[in-house]
Formats: sequence, C-alpha cells, structure tokens
Amino acid sequence: MRDGHRSKADPADEDLGDALLDALFSRSPAGLHVYDARLRLVRVNTAARLMRDFPTDRMVGRSLSAILRAFDVADRAVIEQTARRVLESGRPVFDLPVRLRSRLEPGVEAVVSVAVLRLQRPDGTVVGVAAALTDITARVRAEAGLRLLNESATRVGTTLDVFRTAAEFCDLAVPRLADTVTIDVYDTVLRGHAPTPDSREREAALRRAGFRSVAGPEHQGVPKVGEITTYPPGTPYRTALDTLAPKLIGRLDQDAPWLDPERRRDARILTAGVHSILLVPIRARGLVLGLACFYRWRAPTPFDDKDLALAEQLTTHAALCLDNARQYGRERSTSRILTGRLAHPATPGAAAVDLAHAYLPAGTGGAWFDVIPLSGARIALVAGDTAGSADTADPAAMGELRAAIEALSDLDLPPDEILERLHDLASRPQPVLAGTPDLPPRDTAPASCLYLVYDPVTRLCTAASAGHPAPVLLHRGGEVEALDIAPGPPLGRDIALYRVTERALPTGTTLLLYNNALLGGAADTARSLEDLIAGAVTAPDGSLQALCDSLTRDLGADRLHHDAFLLLARTHTLGPDQTNTWTFANSPANVSRARQAAAAQLAGWGVAADLVDDTALIVSELVTNAVRYAEGPIQLRLILGETLTCEVTDDSSTAPHLRRALETDENGRGLFITAQLSRRWGVRGGGRGKAIWAEQERRRRPPSHL
Repeated sequence: MRDGHRSKADPADEDLGDALLDALFSRSPAGLHVYDARLRLVRVNTAARLMRDFPTDRMVGRSLSAILRAFDVADRAVIEQTARRVLESGRPVFDLPVRLRSRLEPGVEAVVSVAVLRLQRPDGTVVGVAAALTDITARVRAEAGLRLLNESATRVGTTLDVFRTAAEFCDLAVPRLADTVTIDVYDTVLRGHAPTPDSREREAALRRAGFRSVAGPEHQGVPKVGEITTYPPGTPYRTALDTLAPKLIGRLDQDAPWLDPERRRDARILTAGVHSILLVPIRARGLVLGLACFYRWRAPTPFDDKDLALAEQLTTHAALCLDNARQYGRERSTSRILTGRLAHPATPGAAAVDLAHAYLPAGTGGAWFDVIPLSGARIALVAGDTAGSADTADPAAMGELRAAIEALSDLDLPPDEILERLHDLASRPQPVLAGTPDLPPRDTAPASCLYLVYDPVTRLCTAASAGHPAPVLLHRGGEVEALDIAPGPPLGRDIALYRVTERALPTGTTLLLYNNALLGGAADTARSLEDLIAGAVTAPDGSLQALCDSLTRDLGADRLHHDAFLLLARTHTLGPDQTNTWTFANSPANVSRARQAAAAQLAGWGVAADLVDDTALIVSELVTNAVRYAEGPIQLRLILGETLTCEVTDDSSTAPHLRRALETDENGRGLFITAQLSRRWGVRGGGRGKAIWAEQERRRRPPSHL
C-alpha cells in the first residue's frame, strides 16, 4: 500500500465495495436504474421498486425505450438521446426533469430529477449507464402553486367590475388548477350588498358571474354567465354555502344520490365525466359573496388536500377583489342618485343623440335616469322611479337597481329581457345593511323602469316599459306624439311580462323621458306633456337645453312633492359616409379581402395610418375566428362615430372567450390581440348568430405639409 491507496487484492476494498452496493440497492432513498451498453435494464434498487411500484420481474432485460413507454413518460426521444450521449461521451447529465405515471395508478403523475452517469471498468471499457432518480413532485407542485398565487395578484381584480373580475379568476385557474371553473355570486352583490354568515339570505339564488373551460370558448356553462342559478338542498354546493367550509370531492361517484340527471348542471357533470370537484365559498370582510367551483374531467389526477388549500388561497384574493367591485358599484350608484348625474357623463354617445336634462329634487331620492353607451354606436336611455314620499322612498334600493342595470347592459341584452331580469331581482326581499343581522329583510316599494335603445345606423328605437310613462316624440316638423309602448308591471310586482316596441325614427326626432312626478301625478301624464310641448315655440334646430329648461319652468318645480326629471335626446343618423357593410362567403381566402376592404374604407375616411393598421389586424383576427367556428356568410361592418367600431357577424351562437395564449401557441391569440388594440370589445347576440365588436379611439390623419 502506498499513499493511502489499497491494492486490488486488498480484502477491505472488496468489503467496502460490497457494502456500497448493498447500500445503493437496498437502503438508498433515491431510485437507481442500471442499464448495459445497449441500454437494456439490468438492475434496479429497492427505492425504485417501492417508489413507483416497479415490476422488476417484467422490466429487467427490457430496453430503455420500452420502459419509458410503460410509464407514459413524456419526451421519450429526448431522454433516450441524452442517455446515448452520456454513453458515448462520458459526460454526466444532472437535474434532468422527467414526468412519469405509476403503472398501478395511471392518474397519478410524478416528477423526478434524473442524474445519468456512464459506467466503465478500470481499463476504460464502457459497460453501461446508471440513472439516479430523486422524486421532486412535491417541490415542483409547490413552486407551481406559488407562481399561480403571484400571478393572481396582478391578473385578478384589474377593474372594479364583478363580471370582469370573475372572468379573470376563471382564466387564471384554467387549466393550471382545474379543467373547468365557475364563479356564482349572490344577486345582492350586484346591488351593492351581500349576506352575512348568519343571514337567512344565504339560501337565495345566485347569478353566474364567471365561467372557463378547457373545452374551448365555444362551450358555455350551465347556467350561462349572467343567468340565475340555485343550489338545491342536499347537494354539496348547498352544504358548502350552509357551513361556509370548503369541500373536497376527491372521487366523484357517478351514482351519488345528490346527482340528478334531470337537472341541467348535474347532467353536464355526468356527460363530461367529472371525477373530482372543489367547492370554495367566496368570503370577504365578514360577508358571503358566492361560491367558486373547480372541476376536473380531462386531467386524470384527482384533486387532493393541497389542491384545496391552493384553491382557498386563490379564492381569498378573488373575494377581496369582488368585494371591492361590490362596494364601488354601490357607492357610485348611490352618489349618482343623490346628485342626479348621468351614468356616463364623459361618454354621452354624441354620435347617436344630443342630450339635455333637468333634475328637480324634492328630497325623496327615488327618481333617476341614465345614459349608457352600447356597442355599435348605439345608446341606451334608461329612466326609473320608485313610489313613496321622502320618508318611504329608498335611494339605496334605486342605487342597487341602477348598478344591476349597468351590469346587464354590458351583456347587450334586449330591453324586455333586461326588465325581466330586473323584475326577478326586485321580487326578492332586500337585505338589511351589514351590521344589523337581527332586523328582517326590508320590502321595496314598487319601482318603474323604462329601457330604450337607439341605433343611429338603422334609426331603430327599441323600448320596453315596466310601469313607466312612455316617452314623448317631438318631430322636426313640430308634431308631438307618445311612443306606443305596451306597459308591463312595475318591477317586483305581478308576473314579469314585458313587450318590445320597435319604431324607426326620422333624423332629428327628440325623445322626452320623464317620470310621473314631473306633472304632479296627473292621470294622463303623456297627454299632458304632449299638450305642453305642443304649446312650446321651438325651432327644429333650437337649443335642446333651452327647451328642457323652458319645459321644467312651465311645470312649476316649486310645487313638486317627489323628485322629478326630464331627459331630452335628439337623434342623429350615421349615413353612408360614416358606416359601411360587407358580406363575405365563409372562406379563408376572404380574410385578406375583408382586411383590404376595411383598410380602403378607413383611408377614404381619412383616419390615421396607425389606426388603419390596427383595424386591419382586428378585422383579420375576427374574420378568421368567424371562418373557423361558423358556417354561413360573414358580415363586416365599420362605424365611424365618436369612436371607430368594427363588427364581425356570423351565424354561430356560441360566444368566444378571451384567453392569454402562450408564446409557443399557434392559435388562441385573436381576441387577445383585439383586446389589446381596442378601448373595449364584446359580443352581442343577434337574430342570425352573434356579432363581435371592438371600439377604438378615433384618430384622424395629420394634415400633410407641402
């Protein structure tokens, strides 16, 4: 022996080698696979057998390729190439991540870190490779959860809008946590309130605020976003809300007694093959806002306790964002009630109408009106009132109702459907304010509402009334008439039955919206106002605000006993010089034709070059989306008003869904690009399908200098 080295024949060296082999193959916590020079498995250690239920008697002697296939390993070709490279070069590879599945439980995926080393004799003869496997599944999963939580801080709650916040949450959680995610909130959240943990109102109906599925944007939830849903007693949903405790259903029994194939939601669960569910109540600041539901049906791995803990953390952040949106909606609506302001004073829809208004307060706070811009340069004129005196009128209830109207207006529903949903909201007893749970829910006074939509392109006026006086029309020639609208019951009273009235209005027609208090409660208010207007001297192009002020003076504001208002809207028409429409056959070749047609039209209108480029890209993406998912002809419409609107209509009734495509994705960027280039965008249902629209700020081409 020299310099501390033992000879080959030293028995101690042989004992040490035997002990090392015994430790590696019998007691090492890391898995060890040994392959020969032809990459055939010759030996595995105990950890490998226990960790992955390794069937040694079947696998020894098989090739590396066969073993990788048996364990459903992804990127098998890359792993084989790595092993051969180590075998040839002798350079080891460390920290090679490998995903595999247990043969006994294919639904369970594991992640291991692999170190690959070449084996050779003292004389340099290569005899094979050894692969040491360390299970890092828990670490990888924890890191993924932390990334998801960090992203939620920036991606969820970017606006003070309940529906947008719910959509952002669903987008974040799918597919990284679940295959499908839904958010249902109590209707009272949209009205600015929410039940307390011990409130009886937790048995009330909820409204679907968010939905996302890996099945694609064409698949809608049951119910759809914006629709009412209920959780029957005896179901896990109701149990989660009653106990306010998150619930994990690790393995869903398809024969569970609470599943009823006759219920739409349960039928969808059974049809999709959902095998695991998480239910997390949405709570914030001592209030119950709703329920978040997570489903797995495509990913084979069931939810576990760690998934439930992550879902709770994500939902906690989303709950705070939803509650911020709730409080903002309540405070904004109440403020507008007390000041009599328009809903959107900065965007009054000048392309559609000229506006003038007067608000005559008497201290009751129950009368209100709003002007809400809609897609396609349209405008919604909304008026409402509640019965009662200064002691009985409820401005807070009106604020809740207005907040709900704004939320429903974003869905671009027709007037009769909006009134039906408002009637459903108003039919329920209102909760008391937070902090007074012992008081019974309050009953609301009957509320009237008029919802009118004017389209400056078609000149079509569409309206429905819930017990509110019909608007009066003042034509340019001086003729005065009341718009013939079939009145439905006040909101929250009788059976919701509302009919839509459609009327094409000549350009320059003035609409007058008001409430009964303006005329002192006269029996024939429409006739009285018609007589008053007919007696007024006004030129066709006279000052609209002057006419409004004159009428309110003649009515005697000092004699009012209830808040009153008068809203005047003089209609405009967008002619051929501001709008154009093209119809294309459903063919990929027409994408470029649509883009060229739009660019040529915008150049003719003299808009800025960068706006032409942005619009051409939006047209390309939206028409491509229509070609992909629809079957019939595709219609493209451009509207140049206060903003530039691009609309693409197809015959598919399924609404698209915005998702954030990864850098490696080839598809899924159309709506994301559209959203980035637009001030706002959305989807509007129609008789033959749907229209996807996008609005951009109008920018004119700068003048050229010679």
